[in-house]
Parts: sequence; structure tokens; C-alpha cells
Amino acid sequence: MVSKKVSFNCEEALQMKAVAVLIQKASKYRSGIWLYRGERRANAKSLLGVMSLGIENNMELDLTAEGPDENEAVEAIAAYLGNPVF
Repeated sequence: MVSKKVSFNCEEALQMKAVAVLIQKASKYRSGIWLYRGERRANAKSLLGVMSLGIENNMELDLTAEGPDENEAVEAIAAYLGNPVF
């Protein structure tokens, strides 16, 4: 299992698009990928799950992945969340 703290940096007007692209990126990996906001956890491959976290700009999240490509998944998702480009 690999974990990393990340900061979500995205303008409010683009947050829904950023979350949709996050789901697409996370779904490319075989590992289970989870986002944590405090005590709440969401599967990073689930649009409704991620939306239920109520992620806002400059919010700190914990990112965890477990599986055969966990290192690659955490690095790619963390980089994306820090600078969502679509």
C-alpha cells in the first residue's frame, strides 16, 4: 500500500471537469485507489464517491493505492490533483 498527501488545486468553475478526468485517470490502473477527506473515504474510480467528498480548491486529501501498479497510480493521480490539466 502506498499513501501520499495531496492538495487539490483547481478553480471552482473547473472542478466538475477535473473530477471527471480524475475518474478516467484512476480507472486506467488495476490498483484500488482511495481518496480520504478526514474520516470520509471514496473510491477514486467512482464519480459519485469522489463527488460525495465535497472537494474544494486548495483542500488537502490523502491518496492511497494498493495493487500491482500502486506506485505509478499514486504518483500520477497526485500530480494530476496538484495541477489538473485536461
